[in-house]
Amino acid sequence: MKSPTALWNVLANEMASRCSTSTTKDINTVLGRVEHEGVSFLTITLPTFGKDFQYCLDQGFVVPKAFPSFRKTGSCLPSFLRGFMEQVFDASTGVLLDTPSIECIYAIRQLTLIFSKMLLPCTPEREAKAFASYVQCDTEVENVSATIPDSDLNEFGRVAGLLFRDLFSSLDRKILDGLIIPKHGPGAVAEKLTSNGKYSSRYWTDRLEQVFPVGDYLYPNPKYINDIFEDDGIDFREPGSEIPSRVISVPKTQTTPRIIAIEPTALQYVQQGILEALMGDIHSGFLNDFIGTTSQEPNQVLAKEGSLNRDLATLDLSEASDRVSAKLVRTLTRRHPLSQRAVFACRSERASVPGHGVISLSKFASMGSALCFPFEAMVFLTIIFLGIEREQGHRFTKKSELLDFVGRVRVYGDDLIVPVEYVHTVVDHLEHFGAKVGLNKSFWNGKFRESCGKEYYEGHDVSIVKVRRVFPSRRQQVAEVVSLVELRNQMYSFGNWATTSWLDGQISGILQYFPCVLPSSPALGRHSFLGYVSEKEDEYLHRPLVKAHVVSSHSPRDPLEGPDALLKFFLKRGVEPTFDERHLERAGRPRTVYIKTRWVPPY
Repeated sequence: MKSPTALWNVLANEMASRCSTSTTKDINTVLGRVEHEGVSFLTITLPTFGKDFQYCLDQGFVVPKAFPSFRKTGSCLPSFLRGFMEQVFDASTGVLLDTPSIECIYAIRQLTLIFSKMLLPCTPEREAKAFASYVQCDTEVENVSATIPDSDLNEFGRVAGLLFRDLFSSLDRKILDGLIIPKHGPGAVAEKLTSNGKYSSRYWTDRLEQVFPVGDYLYPNPKYINDIFEDDGIDFREPGSEIPSRVISVPKTQTTPRIIAIEPTALQYVQQGILEALMGDIHSGFLNDFIGTTSQEPNQVLAKEGSLNRDLATLDLSEASDRVSAKLVRTLTRRHPLSQRAVFACRSERASVPGHGVISLSKFASMGSALCFPFEAMVFLTIIFLGIEREQGHRFTKKSELLDFVGRVRVYGDDLIVPVEYVHTVVDHLEHFGAKVGLNKSFWNGKFRESCGKEYYEGHDVSIVKVRRVFPSRRQQVAEVVSLVELRNQMYSFGNWATTSWLDGQISGILQYFPCVLPSSPALGRHSFLGYVSEKEDEYLHRPLVKAHVVSSHSPRDPLEGPDALLKFFLKRGVEPTFDERHLERAGRPRTVYIKTRWVPPY
């Protein structure tokens, strides 16, 4: 596979053709700077150009501090991608044109941000800096929590009561009636147990025992309690001796890794049960109109509406999960002591951070906790309505008053939608309570909006395709091959035909078979608006088949038997039989994945 610069060159020429300009000098610039600066020019410097471009779109002119790594010769516009930029901004004044070219807006974003999300390892220095930032962030959360006046916390609690009173009342009842059904998630745990090994865990904490008695959660039924106590006992831990969450880094971008925390088995086990109870009530009540947990589409629709009508703002928060304090979540749940005790019983109070030892946490939860996502959404939604209250000049007293904001306020994790007329007060309140608004990724002035992976300008979709992994050189690089095929199919769906054709040529050098199939097919194949091909018919099922490459894998051996296997059975959701009949022999994420050639249906 050729270098990423070859892909960029092909894409640049196609964008130039679509926008009636030339990229000859731009291609030479990229080749020269990659030669001298390395791949970081594509993964760090170019994306910075793209983010500055979006900020200028929102401001309505090219701000002086934008594009610092690129020359500006004879104009306030950078020389790089000048042919596109002049169709968006006035070359002499830098002011946004009355009717900027939508194609050029898309082209600039596509060319500058295409490598912004490549999963590449950071340098040890950047990784160490990320861990230090995690610790520093927690210190800042502690400092902010200590300075928030009680009067502001009371106001926060009052609005939270309007929003979540019914939600936590329902959770209280479920806890009291023993209806919280725990669940082991698919991810890793702090003790490094295998997937089935989690069901054999005998680790529990005194905090959990106060709300979730161990006899109801670690055993299939009371018959086994005495036997297990006599055989190996329960490893009860007091707060000071609990296993801390294990903080690690995972690839995100070459600029910085993603910092997550791996929770202890018992805590994650209960967190999943509480999460399921909360999600059921959120999706069935009026909160479903304000909080997104499964589908990003409502946020995307509102972002499109905001770009067209300019009445809705899109806000993006930095370090969102790490900046939600435990103090705010306590205030959120203060009228429901049982729910509060349950939520905090399964919260990690300490974390083991590489290079910093074990620290006490002021944040409610790190990314990795099952309860991180819903509680950060609840906190942000409460703050948004506090800001709206302040701007309106009167308090909300009834839940019905909040319904006026359906379709105007929405939260999906750290992606927020708020009415433009309240945005400044909302931003001030978010930062007052410890959040950090990414002003270069938040938009409300112009016609550009972004939320949940979709971008719009004046109602036009200007979303782009991004390269996620390095390019493969052989078929054995399974993750890279799959990513390359997905890149090809996304480029095709976006109408980048020349780039798609070039990618087809690269893939044909790696995969012997690459037929046209539908997205639902298990084959690694080409997607086409013309449909799929058929090479022969299944002699038994009489359906079309094609010869193609298919990703195949096996879960590792992980035997489970006795009462632990019975516990796994009783924790199963639904009445249908278990899909995998060998789940007591093999379980967990595959350690090796490979590509096989076989006859498969093309749909």
